[in-house]
Amino acid sequence: MQQESMRSPDDSSLESNSETNGDSDSEFLLTPAQEAAMLSEYGGSDDSQDNLMDEDDQGDTSAEPVHKPSEGYSNAFFNHYVGHMDLLADQQTVMKYLDAHQGWFRRCANPFKADPIGETGYAMGVGKVGAMGFQVDARVGLNLLPPDENFVYRITTIPIPEQPPQGYHVDFQAEMRLQEQPLELAENPVMTSIQWDLRLTVSLQFPAFIQKISRDMLQKTGDSVLGFVVQKVSKSLTAKVQDDFHKTHNIKVPKQIKLRR
Repeated sequence: MQQESMRSPDDSSLESNSETNGDSDSEFLLTPAQEAAMLSEYGGSDDSQDNLMDEDDQGDTSAEPVHKPSEGYSNAFFNHYVGHMDLLADQQTVMKYLDAHQGWFRRCANPFKADPIGETGYAMGVGKVGAMGFQVDARVGLNLLPPDENFVYRITTIPIPEQPPQGYHVDFQAEMRLQEQPLELAENPVMTSIQWDLRLTVSLQFPAFIQKISRDMLQKTGDSVLGFVVQKVSKSLTAKVQDDFHKTHNIKVPKQIKLRR
């Protein structure tokens, strides 16, 4: 069975978020109308997939297991996101760039704040995320691991030093797989394609007034909000990394080549 792609919510109903709330692109506080629009896109039917993938992706299709909240939390929300990014260079050049993340990660994360944790970690702040009268100031500690023997990069969750309890727990597990491909261009004979695969579980401890909402509605809303945030942050970061790579390497992308991002 193949997994169905899920498209983004209607721009007219969701992209007005910043204007409606007077907030920046790094905040995700939904109005009731936006909540309804999101549910209709991400969780509107009993057999809908909770996974969010790019339109061209068709990956593993087995049903995801039920995700239990971490100890001490009442609810868990899950999202599986798969995306791609093409870079017009050989694999070694791309790996050298990725390894030097101290130079590109923070500037490409903008407008989302990323504070260094040690040599390979970052405390990334997504901003305020909320719906149904509940919100959190979302931050996650990310550890950008070096590639393994198969040239697979991984990003895992790490604690944020001295951060007090936030009422939520994040399990962030991501992989980036690189594949060099030939191109029929004299200037750029090869291209490196990166597949970005993220599995994200967020456990929350809701206040009593939120727990009065039906469990099904709460689950669908939480999964939908998480999917929307993951999509927006991932697409923003991917596009900026792609542009930053080509700019720092002085690579001009020919008009006849359409790179995935």
